[in-house]
Order: sequence, then C-alpha cells, then structure tokens
Amino acid sequence: MTDVIRNPILPGFHPDPSVVRVGEDYFVATSTFEWAPGVRLHRSKDLRHWRDLGGVLGPEHLDLAGAPDSGGVWAPDLTYAHGRFHLLFSVVDNYAYGYKDCANYLVTAERIEGPWSEPVRLPGRGFDAALFHDEDGSTWLLNMITGFQGVEIQRLVDGKAVGEPVLLLEGSPAGLTEGPHLYRVDGWYVLLCAEGGTGFNHGAIVARSRDLLGPYEIDPNGPLITARDKPHSPLQKAGHGCLVATPAGEWFMTYLVSRPYTEVEASVPDDPRARDATGRCVLGRETAVAPVEWVDGWPRIDGAAPALEVPAPDLPAHPWPAADPRDDFDGPALDPRWSTLRRHADPSWLRPAERPSHLRITGGQSPFGKRTPSLVAQPLTHKRGVFEAGIEFTPTSVHQAAGICAYYNAYNWYFLQVALDDGEPWLSLDSSDRGHRELVRIAPAPARLDLRIEFDGPTVRFGYGTGGWTGTGLERDATVLSDEYATWSADGLLHAFGFTGAFAGLWVQDRAAEGAFADFDYAAYRTPGQSGDA
Repeated sequence: MTDVIRNPILPGFHPDPSVVRVGEDYFVATSTFEWAPGVRLHRSKDLRHWRDLGGVLGPEHLDLAGAPDSGGVWAPDLTYAHGRFHLLFSVVDNYAYGYKDCANYLVTAERIEGPWSEPVRLPGRGFDAALFHDEDGSTWLLNMITGFQGVEIQRLVDGKAVGEPVLLLEGSPAGLTEGPHLYRVDGWYVLLCAEGGTGFNHGAIVARSRDLLGPYEIDPNGPLITARDKPHSPLQKAGHGCLVATPAGEWFMTYLVSRPYTEVEASVPDDPRARDATGRCVLGRETAVAPVEWVDGWPRIDGAAPALEVPAPDLPAHPWPAADPRDDFDGPALDPRWSTLRRHADPSWLRPAERPSHLRITGGQSPFGKRTPSLVAQPLTHKRGVFEAGIEFTPTSVHQAAGICAYYNAYNWYFLQVALDDGEPWLSLDSSDRGHRELVRIAPAPARLDLRIEFDGPTVRFGYGTGGWTGTGLERDATVLSDEYATWSADGLLHAFGFTGAFAGLWVQDRAAEGAFADFDYAAYRTPGQSGDA
C-alpha cells in the first residue's frame, strides 16, 4: 500500500473544501462560483484517490443568470446527520462597490446522488455559512458576519432560526475571519476558521471552549496551517479547512492551496498587482489534505505548513478507474468533468444526443454577456497540458463564432475561433486582456477542423489541423488567466475578484440569436502525471 498522499488531491479549481465521512466513504464539496451545476462533489474511500461526482445543484436549485465573475456559489458546507446529507451554500449576486448581496440556502438528501430537496433560505448576515450538529441532536447555524466582524451562531429548528444569534469569535490575529466549522472533540467545542483573506496571507486558526456559546480561546500556538511565512513552499495560500476523522480515530484536514508559477518573494507586499507575473496562480485554488494530531486538546499540523507529500491514513488503498482524458460525447448527457457557464445544460442550447458521438452547442451571448453564454469547459489541473477538440462549423453571419478557448472570466480569455472574415470562414485568435481586445487572422477555415491549445507554464500556444497539427506561431501570456490578474481594482474600488482559476473549453457565440450551432466530435485534455511541478 502506498503510504503517502500527494497534494493537491483535487488539482485545479476546487476551492473551499468541506469534507464529511459517512461510513467508509469520504465526500468533499467545493465551490463552483458562476459555473453550473453548482457545488462539485468528490468521493473517496482512502483520502488519497478521488472520484468526480460532478455538480449537485441544478436549475431547480440555482439560477446563475447575471452572476458576476467569481460570484455565484461560495463556500459550501457538507454535513451528515439524522440520516441525511445537509448541503449549505451561499449565493453571491454582488460583492463590489462596498456591498455584498448574499443569501444562504440549505438542501438535503438521503443519498449523495440525490435527489436533493428544494432549497430553503436560511438567516445570515454573511457568506461561508455552516451547520453544526451537536451530540444532543440540536442543529446550529454558523455564520461569518459581513464585513468580517466575527463569527456568530444561532439554533435551527426545522430549518428555522430560534432566538438571537450569539457572537462566538470577534476576530483572529490576521483578520478577515471567515469559513467557520465547529466540532465536538473530547468535551471541547473546537472552532476552525479561515483568516487573512484568501490570497498569499491566507491561513487557518482554531479556537475552543467547554461551552457551545463560548467564550472561545484562540490556540496560543498560532495558526493551524499557513504559508504566509513560507515563501519557498510550492503550495501557497493554505487555509479554509475542514476536519474529518477515520473510523480508527486518525484525523485529517482538507484545506485550500494554490500553486504559483514561481515561489513568492517574502519582501513583496500582499498585493497581486505588485507580484511578478510568474508568481500568479493560473490553476486557481485547489484542495489539499494534511494529517492532524491532537496535542493537549488542540489540533496540530506538522510545522503548521502545507506539504506536497503527507502520510496516508491506515486505510486500504482504493483507486478508482482512470478517467479517459478524451471525451467522444457518446453518452446522452455531459460527462461530470464538464461545467457550463452561468446557465445549466438543457436542450435549448446543448444537445449531446442529437447527432451520434457529437456534442451540438447552439450559440449564445458575447463574452461580456452574463445571462446566456454557450461555454462548456473544464478546469486546468496542471501547469502543462494540451486541450484539443474537433469541430464542424459553418458561420453564416458576422455575429457567429465557434472554437475552443482558454478562459478565466468575461475579461480575460483566448478564443481560437472560426468566424466570418470578408465573407469567408477564417480561423483566428481572439483575445481579451482585462477587456482589451486583439484579433489575429491565422488561415482560411474548412468546415471540419481540429483545434489545439498548449499550456506550457506561463506560455500558451495554439495549433490547428485536418489530420496533422500546424503551429500558428502565436504565443501568449498564460498568467493573465490567473486569480491574481483577474482581481481588478481601480480608483480604490473593487470591480472583480479572481476566485476560479483557468478553464479550457468549447465556446459558441451567436450574438444575434440566428440559430447558429457547432458540432464537436471529441474533446481531450491531456496532462502529465500529478505532481507539484506538473
């Protein structure tokens, strides 16, 4: 049996992990922001090998039309009590210009596969809400207060709040206290919180009390985990975690990390725009795991530091069948690897079964439209890899385009597209760098074409062919597709967060709604083996 776990266990865009064990199964829920279906789940039996179960929240649970970049579903909390799974999530409709419009919802299910109940709105004055199920059978709602003014708790009975919320923790040493989770361990109530913001100053702290309602004392030993003082660590931004115990009593923590393209210099202020571009995190915020020891009633992680390799639990290894990197679209529905931007997959625009072994995508809005885009994508998981697809597309007006893309948000993307140019179909590279557009013509485009995007660390390249590959000679900066670059402030105002990491996908635009569609007969995302350097 392999005795180590390699981090990150969920590479690429898998932030804010919430973990729960039910019997011999471990489940992790992660944030999905403006991507559908909402809240992605993974399953494991050994905390080392993970199977992607896809998203949980469909159109009956979630409407993402109009959600801002890096808005939508934030920080889910997954628990199990009273014979049911409980999934709590926040939906953020706005976070900029001094306001946060946020609502918290709860859905439940007897089985992880669903069906999940209709969402019930819960009280709360902030995001990152979580449930705590106490030993006496009571259920409590934890909530960070908007403005990071602390963590509060309120009892729930039949999904409704009872009494007034009680402040548990006013803050933490690094400030920006959020992401609370509460546990009962050996007579202690143990409160785990994120702190320091979700960037390079991120961390996690622990406070405890003998009484549920406090007062809570913060661990005098300092953060449970952080990389803020470890600029040479290949795993940065460590924080926002969740605890779980094996049947044998071994404890572990799933937590958030990022892998910058070079190490972060300790002398650089925690300002994304002040950092060298190669320190940006194109892969976004990922999920890692660490073993936890209890010392004098406090949970501790070795060195309070993230690590690429950690000891595995004493559990039988349980690998899952390897996923084929190529999708030939042979099934009646999208494979769980795919997400759709802002609108759920439905036959009005996405038809996997209309043509055998093809995915037909009807075009949607422009890149800057936030209601009905037609983008099907999967997150980048490694610093190096290749995304390819075969496309059949014949544009009939200048409002139509189709192809493959490297995408971060509405303002930052590369689109290798087929579109009309002087009345003829041409292959071109359309790019956006914080909204600044560039269009480069490449070659006349036949009706059937293979397209290719190569990710090589901080560089992205493009190719095409009809039986062999032809390079375009075009190289672009991959790091504009990073969390740091996407975070955009100007004149003292926050315009956009960067929380999602980069995606590769299939994109079809029909900006005049003329019924244009493209057929994709395959798509493949191939990467090296998982490693901290890959």
